[in-house]
Amino acid sequence: MMGYLGYYSLSLFTEVASASVEPIAAPLESNAPAPALSAEAQQEQALKPDFKRDVLPILEASCYQCHSGEKAQADLRLDSKASAMKGGVSGQAIIPGKGKESLLVKRLHGLNGEPRMPPGKPLTTEQMGTITAWIDGGAQWSDDPVSAKVDDIHSANPQTPRSSVATATTIDFVKDIQPILKASCYACHSGDKPKAQLRLDSKTLALKGGVSGPVIVPGNSDGSRLIHRILGLHDEPRMPMGGAPLSPEQIAAIRRWIDQGALWPDAASAEAKLEKHWAFVAPVRPQLPVVKDKTWVRTPVDRFILSGIEKQKLTASPTASKITLIRRLSLDLTGLPPSVEEIDEFVNDQSPDAYEKLVERLLASPHYGERWGRHWLDAARYADTNGFEKDRPRSIWPYRDWVINAFNADMPFDKFTVEQLAGDLLPGSTLDQKIATGFLRNSMLNEEGGVDPEQFRAEGLVDRVDTVGKAFLGLTVNCAQCHTHKFDPIPHKEYYQFYAFLNSDEEPEIEVPSEEIKKKRAEIQAQIAKIDDELIAKDTGVTKRMAEWEQGAQKFQDNWTVLEDTDIFAAFGVKFERLEDNSFIARGDNSTGNNYIVNARTKLQNITGFRLELLTDQSLPRGGPGRARDGSLFLSEFVVEASPAGKPDAKEKVVLSRATADFARPDFPITHVIDGDQKTAWSSDAGPGRRNQDRRVVFEAQRPIGFAEGTILTFQLAQKTDGEFTADGDKPNPGRFRLSVITADQPSVDPLPDRVRQLLSIPASKRNVQQQREVFSYYRTTDPRFAEANKAIDELMKGWPYGTTTLALAARKVPRETRIFKRGDWRKTGDAVTPGTPSFLNPFPTNAPPNRLGLAKWIVDKKNPLTARVIVNRIWQQYFGQGLVTTPEDFGMRSEQASHPQLLDWLALEFQDKGWSMKAIHRLIVTSATYRQSSNVTPRLLEADPYNRWLARAPRLRVEAEIVRDIALTSSGLLNKKIGGPSVFPPLPEGVLDVSFRSRFKWEATNNEDRYRRGLYTFWKRSVTYPGMAVFDAPNADASCTRRMRSNT
Repeated sequence: MMGYLGYYSLSLFTEVASASVEPIAAPLESNAPAPALSAEAQQEQALKPDFKRDVLPILEASCYQCHSGEKAQADLRLDSKASAMKGGVSGQAIIPGKGKESLLVKRLHGLNGEPRMPPGKPLTTEQMGTITAWIDGGAQWSDDPVSAKVDDIHSANPQTPRSSVATATTIDFVKDIQPILKASCYACHSGDKPKAQLRLDSKTLALKGGVSGPVIVPGNSDGSRLIHRILGLHDEPRMPMGGAPLSPEQIAAIRRWIDQGALWPDAASAEAKLEKHWAFVAPVRPQLPVVKDKTWVRTPVDRFILSGIEKQKLTASPTASKITLIRRLSLDLTGLPPSVEEIDEFVNDQSPDAYEKLVERLLASPHYGERWGRHWLDAARYADTNGFEKDRPRSIWPYRDWVINAFNADMPFDKFTVEQLAGDLLPGSTLDQKIATGFLRNSMLNEEGGVDPEQFRAEGLVDRVDTVGKAFLGLTVNCAQCHTHKFDPIPHKEYYQFYAFLNSDEEPEIEVPSEEIKKKRAEIQAQIAKIDDELIAKDTGVTKRMAEWEQGAQKFQDNWTVLEDTDIFAAFGVKFERLEDNSFIARGDNSTGNNYIVNARTKLQNITGFRLELLTDQSLPRGGPGRARDGSLFLSEFVVEASPAGKPDAKEKVVLSRATADFARPDFPITHVIDGDQKTAWSSDAGPGRRNQDRRVVFEAQRPIGFAEGTILTFQLAQKTDGEFTADGDKPNPGRFRLSVITADQPSVDPLPDRVRQLLSIPASKRNVQQQREVFSYYRTTDPRFAEANKAIDELMKGWPYGTTTLALAARKVPRETRIFKRGDWRKTGDAVTPGTPSFLNPFPTNAPPNRLGLAKWIVDKKNPLTARVIVNRIWQQYFGQGLVTTPEDFGMRSEQASHPQLLDWLALEFQDKGWSMKAIHRLIVTSATYRQSSNVTPRLLEADPYNRWLARAPRLRVEAEIVRDIALTSSGLLNKKIGGPSVFPPLPEGVLDVSFRSRFKWEATNNEDRYRRGLYTFWKRSVTYPGMAVFDAPNADASCTRRMRSNT
């Protein structure tokens, strides 16, 4: 169509040399044979608009929705020659030979104060030029209305092609039509439940049609309902429903395909296996392209880029100046601008490898890990708060530091992946490998009152599936959460098989002690060991007394019966999970001191006592039995009521005559639990270093209880005190507990911790030194002779330091059962599934376990066609502003073809062959001639490649939000370059946090040099992003982000 603009200016009122063409006076139709045309005439004829080829698709796409059929607006029909020539209520719309005088052209331009048509998206200048040229050329138009089934010419002479549409270039279904159908039609017209029973993902079913009959008539696009519906004809809604209309070019392609017979290869049908999308086929290393200007090439990357530049008949830009290069490199590799001294040193270095030395220095900088770690943290949705309404702080900065350290160490990406997805499952996993699993714990946490913990656990897992899909595979996996994916071959069932890999974990908050804390603890332990050794050496009778104590301790009989037939609820929003040992663990809101109500049914009679076990659990804060931030708990009251099984409302209160515990503090005695005063309490907290242990409390009934028909016991565990170690929203409620009953006389509590009782089961002569030391350490606390020593040790333990914590994952001993959620609703479960990966990708490794570790190994299997491509594409994106594939989060069927597909595959395989080294890919890119080009834009480059897809020049990119801050601090000389550590609180404008629903959060500005730390370390609050970041469009970390918006600020 650009040829028509050779006759007409982009402006309607600019005269051009060829505007003097006279109107064609010959009849629009003739049965006389057409005279032979000269070559020049044929060329001129080819340049002139053809109605069916060039004009009709524009009218169909932009005009027919209002101006076709019997109820055309303004009585103007443009779907038949006679009606269009006649015009509507405003008069003649088309004046053959006089384009600028035709009402149609004037309305397209919006002249004379009239609204521009069509009302929505206006025609392009090129399209308006085409219509004007067509009218000026005589507005040649066959007599038949568009809805005619067969035109007169074709009826008169079947050997004559029915239109120029049919004689145009042959349309390829897989290349030209199927992508249109996938993008615009498959959402409703594919799969097992297509709308109107019309499937367009199957050759057989598409040709069969739907409830309205056939929609494709091979050889006759005019008579095909598919064309009618995408044009919105006959007063029916235009398709795709609710989506953007197809472009004139797309409509023309579909018409042409139908007119050419609707050729549809069987291999592209749903009943046959779809031709594999390019990204789902393993890459093959391509040959390096041959280029003309070999002197320009510095690395293999340049051959691929230069090949494209030369094919576009463009010329690469010259190398940028040395000052530009050092600034570009410094910002790209470290996020910091170079100092004046560094610039001078590089500019004055005349050695041939000066640039390469600069690259190596920057790659070795500890700030490299900060710069490139920030990109990964976007994908990992890292933030320092939980999100949602309460948006309370969380401690997960050790994961952020792990990422920085991994990048600085150039940890191979396969190992980087495995440790984040399954570091805890590796043999002999280290603390660092457990910290790495924080990648999956970066999900938001909903602590709002009334939220069902199981619902949010499911929603959190959906987020994890989405993040793994985007960050590693470049797939929109979550589109299959509610139904089979409409575009990618991910069935609904396979989504939940993928989900099953992540559905069998506990969520501990693990301690991360610093080296200083480890040293201090070792000193305390050494001093205690010295005291113990001196006691044993000085007291010759201790061995005998200890043996007698052991004999007595081993006589204890555990005759308790755990209550199994129970149900539980809480007064304020807490939900409970029943574990296999019949204990309950509290989940959800913990902002209020709560009452737990347990109803239990038992056949036992003569019940004399009740036991409450407070049990540690790794999913509770610091692995304690309680829900306070330090893992402790307080219990205000323990109340028991009993009723006959047949009369549940006939409750009577059980009088508790005595309470004993295996631990009690003088200031919080166990008697407080049965004193009837909710302002007093018992505490499980034994102080630093001893805090989080299993605890047991036994309550003796004043008289035996139980009914012959069975007994219903109702227990109330009340917690109404704030305790000593609580923070905003963290009350010391019980975390995990279990209830038992006994019928023996004088029920008592076992004073020995489980660990000590286990050691006592080993004969003293067979215990090793450490085991014997543990037994003595406990015995010492029971022997009055050692009271002074115990007091001295208590003083030492008061100095026991605690380290920070971080969120991690740990596999459950017994995997959860995973079931399909019908339409994604966690309350409506379907068939059970086992862990599995999408069948259209590489097979699951035969030697891999069906857990997170196996999933990680599958992701980094060299047979996986996606992982390496996705990662090198994201690296490329950070340097050039857009990836070789412009949708880094979606390499699926809706993604664009890579701008340089061979380069993408070459880089992916190079990444794997270089041991998954990210620094190797950085080095390859930044040392290329492509990267070193000037970013100056010539008019020729701007016209030929406005979006710089061919990279004949370097891009001009804005730095991200954090780097804006870093540049400002560096330039002012204030930047504190400290690496790692807790997030910091730079000054915040007054009132900013007032918009946060949870206003109790205090932003206490850092007053030392930490206020000038890099932007990466600024405390990241999800509900209110730090203004200096938000104003430059930093993401809020609610979901995985693999492509930041380019800020216009």
